Amino acid sequence: MTEAQSRIETSKPANGWLEPVADWVFAGRAGILVVAVAAFAAFAILLPVDTIFNDGDTYWHLATGQWILDHRAVPTTDPFSYTFAGAPWQAHEWLSEVVMTLAYKAAGWNGLRVLVALAFGATAAVLGAYLRRWLAPGPLLLLLGFALACGAPSLLARPHILALPVLAAWVVGLMSARDAGRAPSLWLLPLMAIWANLHGGFVLGLALIAPFALEALTETWRRPWPVIWSWGLFGVAAVAMTLLTPHGVEGLIFPFKLMGMQSLPAIVEWRGADFSKMTVFEVAILEALFFCLWRGVKIPAIRLLLMLGLFHMALQHVRHQAVFALIAALLLAEPLARAKLEAGAAAPRRSGDWGPVGPTLAALGLAVLAAITIRLSVPTERGDGIVSPVSALAKTPQALRRAPVFNEYSFGGYLVFEGVQPFIDGRADMYGDDFVRAYEAATLARPAALAATLDKHKIAWTILAAGNPAIATLDELPNWRRLWADKFAVVHVRRASSPAGP
Repeated sequence: MTEAQSRIETSKPANGWLEPVADWVFAGRAGILVVAVAAFAAFAILLPVDTIFNDGDTYWHLATGQWILDHRAVPTTDPFSYTFAGAPWQAHEWLSEVVMTLAYKAAGWNGLRVLVALAFGATAAVLGAYLRRWLAPGPLLLLLGFALACGAPSLLARPHILALPVLAAWVVGLMSARDAGRAPSLWLLPLMAIWANLHGGFVLGLALIAPFALEALTETWRRPWPVIWSWGLFGVAAVAMTLLTPHGVEGLIFPFKLMGMQSLPAIVEWRGADFSKMTVFEVAILEALFFCLWRGVKIPAIRLLLMLGLFHMALQHVRHQAVFALIAALLLAEPLARAKLEAGAAAPRRSGDWGPVGPTLAALGLAVLAAITIRLSVPTERGDGIVSPVSALAKTPQALRRAPVFNEYSFGGYLVFEGVQPFIDGRADMYGDDFVRAYEAATLARPAALAATLDKHKIAWTILAAGNPAIATLDELPNWRRLWADKFAVVHVRRASSPAGP
């Protein structure tokens, strides 16, 4: 047995699991500073980035939050579209929408920008705080950096970004319980209640209980009942926490209904990973494979199966890449540390001398406040963009805006935000498979499908992205004419529905 193996064996608790407390784990002063600086860097890097607003759903999330604040209630029917007005609808992300709206009301788009950057920085802090138990500064920064970078396509001003720190804290709580050879603390449960009101991804948090409980059971299979009782109680309590929403049981069922929709691939974030060109996600996967194979990293079977399952989700849907990277980083931390020790590398040791940590953390806190102050002093104006047809809508007469419209899917949120009732918006769960498919057919340069949709819904005007194939069809229809066109959007009106003046 090597010295490294001996040190690992002697550090195992009675239940056979490696505790993250020994002189060879890195949990000293430098680790704290590295995590703090990394969290600040994540916050500061995202703060000036404008692409966080490149999603039309941001607009209708803000409109929903404003509706909730105005009515002091969570909507149960659609208050926005004309095609589904009054239809059942779950505002399942209501808490995120209220928080987003309050940030927007406080400081406009910059307020929302600061909120998103703070959530991202908090995610980095929670992730890094766990990684520092196992890794020295260099590996810690490398793993943390790629884990956060993999989420770049999902860094948008939407509810899921507010739920990321909760996801990280939940997984860290489960893994810390396993590291200590016990069931998760019941004090972790309020996180699930918050998560269930922030974002539908809470069902993943519930699902993650099972593999860790199974792992605990395999280690104590001769005396299974204590594990079954403690982990089972925690699981039941966690499910109960998810019912503490305005929607109750329906809120728990909703994510499964959404995942069952057949039309989801029509939405970009629900499409599969594209490897036709190099991405950060691909680089991270290749790097992880290289280091794991090079160092002979051994991942426990249940955790490896969990990683493979999450990897499958990331390949299937782009939106899951950030979740996979975050959880994979946590799962790889201890195996990487173990592999390094088994290879005979020197181990970093704990340091009881906190030295300048306090002043440094205080300085970073002041830096955060300074960055926020500077950001708020420079107004953010939303102009024309891929989800914001500002000029096109401005050139549309007010009387026409009140008439039925056929709009680009990604423009629906902006229309809602501006008080225009859309044909469709990002709430695909409410519109359903049949409606989304019919909409998709009408925009794929199929004249018959488009004409039928325009007549069925008595459409008076359209506002579509400049590259939409339906534009060419509208140009050919005799009773339609262009009202406006720019590089982002094109507006058509029926010749009998063209009020003069803006």
